[in-house]
Amino acid sequence: MTCNFNRSIFLFILFFNLSSILYGQDFPLIYSNNFEKSQELSDFAFSDPEAWKMDHFENNHFLELFKQSNYKTKVRSPFNIALLKTPRVGSFILEARLKQTGRNYAHRDMVLVFGFKDATNFYYVHIASATDEYAHNIFIVNDEARKAISTKTNDGIDWGQDWNNIRLVRNVSSGMVYFYFNDMDTPIMETKDTHFNEGLIGFGSFDDTGRIDDVKIWGEITESKKGIFK
Repeated sequence: MTCNFNRSIFLFILFFNLSSILYGQDFPLIYSNNFEKSQELSDFAFSDPEAWKMDHFENNHFLELFKQSNYKTKVRSPFNIALLKTPRVGSFILEARLKQTGRNYAHRDMVLVFGFKDATNFYYVHIASATDEYAHNIFIVNDEARKAISTKTNDGIDWGQDWNNIRLVRNVSSGMVYFYFNDMDTPIMETKDTHFNEGLIGFGSFDDTGRIDDVKIWGEITESKKGIFK
């Protein structure tokens, strides 16, 4: 028992140190949520609160986008967003589990929102079954319709029917963004962009449904106060 415990501590320290070396960042944990308490829904602002709910399967609780939002975007961008009200961050590392619950087609998606300043200024990672100029890319929404800005992406991912592990890394000093899907050693998307150096983090889908669980954020908290869905 003691041997296994010491080994677990060693592996945690090793992973943390390697992450700091790899990303050039060493951050405290600033947010976590496993959705085991119903009031944790209040952490979020929604593009349409009627499209989201807390749910569970057996003993696992999660946040679920279960239908399309009644929300009109000012510029072409995701309709279904659950945005964390706090913390507002600069550089960060985000980890979570995602489960896509929609039909199987090329643009079957979920999204990760970051650097959110307001409803027409933010980044998002679009995670889909196939890649093109409108899917499976890192996008910027900058007072105009979303634009793909990835410098690297793969051909798409297989959502399957199970939960998937994700990691999103943002370094505002270098402008680098890395996104990992299940394989935490090799990112499947990368970009470099410096338009937005801080903002809120969120989850959702362009026009599908899905579930979110086990959210953890390590990062730098910023003091800026901006709008949400206005």
